[in-house]
Amino acid sequence: MNTVPDLYRILPEVILTLTGVLVMLLDAGMPKTTARRPLGWVAAFGTLAALWASLWQLGFPAGTAFYATVQTDAFSVFFHVLICGIVLVALLLSLDTLPADNHHPGEYYALITFGAVGMCLMTSAVELLLVFIALEISSIATYILAGYRKNTGKGVEAAIKYFLLGSFATGFLLYGVAMIFGATGTTQITEIAAKLPTSPSPAFVFAGLALMLVGILFKVSAAPFHVWTPDVYEGAPTPVVALMSTAPKAAAFALLIRILYGAFPTLHATWTPILWGIAVLSMTVGNLAALRQDNVKRMLAYSSIAHAGYLLAAFAGGGVASITAAAFYTAAYAAMNVGIFAVVTVVSGYDERLPLIQDFRGLLYRAPAVGGLLLFFLISLVGIPFTGGFFAKFLSFSTAVDGGAVWLAIIGLLNSGVAAGYYLRFAVTVAQAPAANAPRHPALHPGAAVSVAIVLAAAATLVLGLAPGRVLGAAGDAARSFPAAITSSPITWAK
Repeated sequence: MNTVPDLYRILPEVILTLTGVLVMLLDAGMPKTTARRPLGWVAAFGTLAALWASLWQLGFPAGTAFYATVQTDAFSVFFHVLICGIVLVALLLSLDTLPADNHHPGEYYALITFGAVGMCLMTSAVELLLVFIALEISSIATYILAGYRKNTGKGVEAAIKYFLLGSFATGFLLYGVAMIFGATGTTQITEIAAKLPTSPSPAFVFAGLALMLVGILFKVSAAPFHVWTPDVYEGAPTPVVALMSTAPKAAAFALLIRILYGAFPTLHATWTPILWGIAVLSMTVGNLAALRQDNVKRMLAYSSIAHAGYLLAAFAGGGVASITAAAFYTAAYAAMNVGIFAVVTVVSGYDERLPLIQDFRGLLYRAPAVGGLLLFFLISLVGIPFTGGFFAKFLSFSTAVDGGAVWLAIIGLLNSGVAAGYYLRFAVTVAQAPAANAPRHPALHPGAAVSVAIVLAAAATLVLGLAPGRVLGAAGDAARSFPAAITSSPITWAK
């Protein structure tokens, strides 16, 4: 019997919601001439409280609430902690980045916390209608944040493209939900799994699953649903990109796992080859396109598409190992990606006066600490040993091999070699001596908040590479939240 009060099972979302409301109320009551920077600290402390509430939920037995629409288990707690951690670092990064005279910074902090509410709900929702609502809460906030720099054409362009394509993808998801309801008579994830074998409309089931995959894979910017990524990353403020390139993707991958292993475990042999192909396409398209980029943010955008492919390779395995590898990769990628965008923010500034790779030449000489951290995050993205990026790739590819997808792992390793080309090109530029006729750049003096954000990201990346046991154990506990994953075995592709 479920003895945990329903409210406790959504406590992190409640705290984040109240934090966002408080920020808006304080913003409205403050004189126009008063600096809004303290509102960022309010949002940060509220997010920290939500993170604590998520860890507190580990003491609860797994169970559902609000008429079986949300579920609290080790899986939801893992991704709640990850999302709240990302949001906290993004808020710290923004505190020292937004100009003092910036327009409506109170709304900026409120949008981040409201977006986090949707992301957290996506990871714990076990009702497809609630999934749709949570996705919209998260998406609307990020649409607005993408166009936050309204004084630039690229900012407006980013918001419009993200909104139009995102709305289109959400439509696919909603049509898929409708088809699943027509085929099974329910939108509750566990009930869908129970009714699939006796569904009178298997064609509707396959069509519904395909449409839902389109909507989710758009959110993780997997090819061929990636076309929005470079333009949005380039036009959005860098602190926003640090957030939207990690937290919404973590929520979307959690949703993908929840739907595939919670609602469609019996179709494992159907959706695994689809994700196999998308993983190969994402890795190849992302890396080849990144080789041609001179803009740092566009290069990292295509890099994120490739990393979506590396993560999807884990799904070619099966059972607990597949979910564990995917969850761990999500955490490792979030740490190193937030970190590298934080460093780019420090160097380029809010107005992004240094957008090109060549603009970073000599950074290691004029700011050794910042340049050294940038090199560290780059080697982690490459997958050099003793970093989180190496262990994440190793886990993903080894899981694919255990599942029989040897060629997928080989393609992934070859793509990692291609990726090393543009990552190391960037690293060499950072380590080069400044040109004799190069213009003098202003000295870098990162504020306390952004320094803490970078150090947290670097520490997480290092710990996940040197001592990943605790996070790996938490990811394994999250994977065992799915009974179908425990009883399933990897697909043998040789057959």
